[in-house]
Amino acid sequence: MKAGIVGLPNVGKSTLFNCLSNAKAQSANFPFCTIEPNIGVVNVPDKRLEKLEELVVPERVVPATVEIVDIAGLVKGASKGEGLGNQFLANIRETDAILHVLRCFDNDNIIHVDGSVNPIRDKETIDIELQLKDLETVQKRLERVKRTAKTGNKEAQTELDILLNIENTLLQGKSIRGIQFSEADLEFVTPLQFITAKPVLYVCNVDENSAVSGNKYVDLVKENVAQENAEVIVLAVATEADITELEDYSERQLFLEDIGLEEAGVARLIRAAYTLLNLQTYFTAGVKEVRAWTIPIGSTAPQAAGVIHSDFEKGFIRAETIAFDDYVKYGSESKVKEAGKMRVEGKEYIVKDGDIMHFRFNV
Repeated sequence: MKAGIVGLPNVGKSTLFNCLSNAKAQSANFPFCTIEPNIGVVNVPDKRLEKLEELVVPERVVPATVEIVDIAGLVKGASKGEGLGNQFLANIRETDAILHVLRCFDNDNIIHVDGSVNPIRDKETIDIELQLKDLETVQKRLERVKRTAKTGNKEAQTELDILLNIENTLLQGKSIRGIQFSEADLEFVTPLQFITAKPVLYVCNVDENSAVSGNKYVDLVKENVAQENAEVIVLAVATEADITELEDYSERQLFLEDIGLEEAGVARLIRAAYTLLNLQTYFTAGVKEVRAWTIPIGSTAPQAAGVIHSDFEKGFIRAETIAFDDYVKYGSESKVKEAGKMRVEGKEYIVKDGDIMHFRFNV
């Protein structure tokens, strides 16, 4: 699952990506690796993992990860191939969620591609380009579906209604993510990989003085996206870059305290991206290893087991499960068992975020 960083040129995308690429940003032991120049795997900061490490004292700890993609800056006309338009649109189509960086700071030394700072205009520039690309996609599909629907094909007629609704939404200058689709609808929608159907998180890049409470630009963004059901995060990207330059962890914490932050903004951003991708974590905990495993929200116990190994899912018998709070309360697996707080769950169990699990299987 990948989240792509998008935005106009010079809004702070690459600086943000580089902040994420510097392990020191989040804590003493959250590394990052680069698969390609613009793709990185970032560990998800999780205080629960630190607590389990403290209680179990394992040989090693493995956190959950999320992939972040730094996508080339988009310009007007990208939907028609302007600038790096085609490359941008191909890259963004391959991601599962969008981190949209908006410039929300004044600085005469950093030229804005459109000559002035206006995050709402910037957002609309990108929205329009993405909507135009989706409109092209839906209209191509409509040509084929209309022909089939005329023959009386009921499935094609159902799809036609869905596509016409999408086309109408895009023609109104709205993104597809605002449409409520049923599970049945999604069977027609998902294969088309609409860009504006992807969930979005707006990252307001502010100056250091606005890092805690935002500014007038942030207020405008929050007001503008209120109907989108999208989260807005305030981040002083240049300041975060300065923090990552500090070698000592305690120095970094002091810097954060000085500007009124409890933790680095990129840590909040990574967790928000993880949630945006509809992901959650369960843990396995033993003296050899304490590990956070990533699963889609709503996964069953066998599906969660399959993340470790496909044999675990095929031969699933049961899952011995402990709630995270119970593990912390009693301090060890044996004491949880003594207290009767370990549960045995079957194939229908929907895994909860933070569950500590041990799988029994037979292949």
